[in-house]
Formats: sequence, C-alpha cells, structure tokens
Amino acid sequence: MEKRRVVVTGLGALTPIGNDVQTSWDNAIKGVSGIGPITRVNPDDYPAKVCAELKDFDVEQFMDKKDARKMDRFTQYAVAAALMAVKDSNLEITDENAPRVGVWIGSGIGGMETFEQQYKTLLEKGARRVSPFFVPMLIPDMATGQVSIALGARGFNSCTVTACATGTNSIGDAYRVIQRGEADVMVTGGTEAPLTEMSFAGFSANKALSTNPDPNSASRPFDKDRDGFVMGEGAGIIVLEELDHALARGAKIYAEIIGYAATGDAYHITAPAPNGEGGARAMKQAVEGSGLTVSDIDYINAHGTSTPYNDKFETLAIKEVFGEHAYKLAISSTKSMTGHLLGAAGGVEAIFSVLAIKEGIIPPTINLKTPDPDCDLDYVPNEARKQQVNVALSNSLGFGGHNATIIFKKYDA
Repeated sequence: MEKRRVVVTGLGALTPIGNDVQTSWDNAIKGVSGIGPITRVNPDDYPAKVCAELKDFDVEQFMDKKDARKMDRFTQYAVAAALMAVKDSNLEITDENAPRVGVWIGSGIGGMETFEQQYKTLLEKGARRVSPFFVPMLIPDMATGQVSIALGARGFNSCTVTACATGTNSIGDAYRVIQRGEADVMVTGGTEAPLTEMSFAGFSANKALSTNPDPNSASRPFDKDRDGFVMGEGAGIIVLEELDHALARGAKIYAEIIGYAATGDAYHITAPAPNGEGGARAMKQAVEGSGLTVSDIDYINAHGTSTPYNDKFETLAIKEVFGEHAYKLAISSTKSMTGHLLGAAGGVEAIFSVLAIKEGIIPPTINLKTPDPDCDLDYVPNEARKQQVNVALSNSLGFGGHNATIIFKKYDA
C-alpha cells in the first residue's frame, strides 16, 4: 500500500520564552533566555538554583477556571497549546470529520504536582480527603484525553511516555497513524509541568541538573564548562494532516514530515550508550526511511541537553551518521534558551525545526563561550543564522535508552 504524505498545518506552544508560537520563535531567533531563579519551590532546598518557568500564563484564556482546577498543570498546558495549534491550522472539527481526527500527546512525568499535593493531603488529613480527581489528574494520558474532549476529536487516541524522547516519539507515531490511513488529522506533541519538589530532588540526586546559579550561563549545550541541564516546563503541539486532506480545505502548509525512527540503547537507565550508538541508529534509519541521503540534511535541532555525556555522545553520533557532511551541517540546541522541557522538548523543538524551514533562519545555541574539543561541529553559536533550510532533523533522547528522530522537509507539490 502506498504511504500517504503527511504535512504540518498548525502550531501551538507554551514555552519559557513565550506563551505562543510567534513570541517563542521571535525570542529564540533573538537568543533570549527563558531561564531564571527557581520560584515554584524553595531553591534553598536544592543544589540547582535556576529553572525555566512559564511567565504570566493565564489558563482562563483557554478554559473555565472550574475546569482548570480538575487538571494538573501539564494537562492545562497541553489543552492550551492544542487549542492554539488547531486555531492556527484553521481546521474545523465537525461531527462528520471528528472520527478521522486523532490526538497523540505524551508527557514524560505526568501529574507530579498533583501527586505531591494529594500525598500531603493523605498524610495530613487522611484518605477520605484525597480528591476524587486525583487519578484523572495524575495519569500522563489525560493530556490526550482532555485535548480530545476540548476539540471533539474522536479518532485515534493515544499517549507516549518515553522520558525526554516523548514529544518526538509522539509526533513520529502520529505521523505513522496518518501514513497508514487510520486518521486524516492528528493533533500531537508533548507537554510537561515538572517544576515540583520531588522533581528537583530526584534530578538533583542523580546529578542531572546544572548547579550553576547564574541563569545566563547555566544552560550551555556543547560548551566545555557545561555541568547539567536546566529543567523547564511547557508544551509543543502540532497539527499533522494527510496532504490531500490539507489541500482540499486550502490549509496553509508549514512543511512536510518525511522521516521517523526510534531505537533503544539496551545499555543503561540514565546514561546514553557509548559514542551515542543508539542515537546514531535512529538518525540513520530516519534518513533512510525518508528517501533522502545524509547530504540532504541542512539543519539538526539537537537534543543538546548541556550535560557532559549527552552533548559529547550526540556529537559523536552525528559524525558517525553524517561523515564529512557533519562539518557542513548547521546544528543548534534551543534548550540553551528554553531549558529542558523533558517530555515537551520534542514538541517545541519540532516547531522550531519547522519554522527554520519556513522562515529560512536557524536559531542559535546561546551561551557557547568556551569550545569543547569533543564538540567540534557547527553549533550556530550565540547568534541566529539566515540560511535556506530545505530539510531539518530533530533528535530527542531519553532515560531508559530511548532515541527518536524526525525529519521535516520544505513542502514541494
């Protein structure tokens, strides 16, 4: 059976550098950092002192306050970003097409804030005082569930949980659903609201977070002095659509999605496989599946977490896959500005990849001041670059050995 072509027709985002796509993109191009002091919890309790919080997010712009109280923050973010994406796509969901419109949104952690609040209630007030909404607010699939309810989308409905690869896996899996003919439209991406006491405690305990107290230099992917990632929050949601369906309704097309692959390291629960072997296979398979060659790739939005191992091994993986072309590629880590949005990272970074194609400009890797001999590729340091991008590849790598790669291409009829 011939695989159906799939295009991107809508974008929606909440990020630490903007409460919509345009603001986030404008700030990314300007090299604006969304990282600041931790305010959600007491920073004195943790070695990490900075994070990337949303600024002035007003949930009542998107839903009734009463409904919002029945959702964990990660679900609120997903609903808001999904509503923005569908509005941007100019897609009208009706009784007729609703069974062919699906939702696939992932979260790496789910309702951590709800879990902590309700556990305190259990300890202090007893089991009878735990909220009847505790479980529906906690479970990671509720972002997909609430988005489908908000949109009236009754098609293929699923949720991916693959740690920091979640957003990219979700988009890739949704792409496959449309390719197979099981839906015409998928609303997909990732969402995360992890800025809680247990998250800071857990990631601090396993030494994953930067302990640099300076917000302006804590997230510095590929820099010699990097010392860990900066945790962030938000959501990135895109509308994927079968090409003929999009053309028939006159939709604007941002780009075409043409490649996806996912692999497992089978190596370690938190550390990447030596030399980024699993990530290299994901990139190689995604390129092969796209029908392109490695020399066709113009830009990589790297996972680029600012941890010592990730950046070194991702660089090695890119060299392994791309050979000499690795040195001609433009590569950047937008996590230098947004921080690491965990399960939402791949969704936001897919949006930045698509916009790099559409706008002909590549966002920078900011805070790249001290070259690392192990990271010697072109990371578009500190300033955005105007450059035609025909094909962009986005990587996401997660605890548990998850590797996911998606490839977007400039739409060509």
